Amino acid sequence: MAEIELPEVEELEEARKDAFTRRVALTTAIFAVLLAITSLGGSNAMKEMLLAQQQASNMWAYYQAKVIREHLYRSQAFLLEAMAAGPAGGNPSGQQKIQEARSHLLQEAQRFNQEKKEIEKDARQFEAERDLNQKKDPSFDYAEVLLQIAIVLASIAIISQSPRMYYFAIATAILGGAFSVNGFFLLVSLPFFR
Repeated sequence: MAEIELPEVEELEEARKDAFTRRVALTTAIFAVLLAITSLGGSNAMKEMLLAQQQASNMWAYYQAKVIREHLYRSQAFLLEAMAAGPAGGNPSGQQKIQEARSHLLQEAQRFNQEKKEIEKDARQFEAERDLNQKKDPSFDYAEVLLQIAIVLASIAIISQSPRMYYFAIATAILGGAFSVNGFFLLVSLPFFR
């Protein structure tokens, strides 16, 4: 019969530790990739939120300019109406010119009124986009923190050769991954994290 050489206990223990270390190191790399993806999503959500806020502010400023112009034309039309009723209104050609100018001013005021309604709709869309990204941002923030903690815990598991710490790192990373998925898809609104 051939001799079978059994490995020594120390060699088995070291091989087990190396397998554990490789597994934890691979898991840590996966955590780092998740963190990078989450960080990218959080950064984009913040950029989109700021851009939408700026665009909404621009639209509201444009809206305000249209309101001012609308009121300016309406007030000028009322002045012309008052002039038509006064002494210059007795002259038929003057009366006609005043009425034409008044009609033109009222048409312009109506045009500005319609334009401001379209601007308001656009501004509200930008505000909705801003609000959506504002709701996503806390999920990304918490996901980043939890994934960073998971990486640290996994590093500690490698150093201490502690399976418990490794499992705690995995649980933390799963929670961080859930926050990350929520940040991308906003499956659950988290009002208590605002």
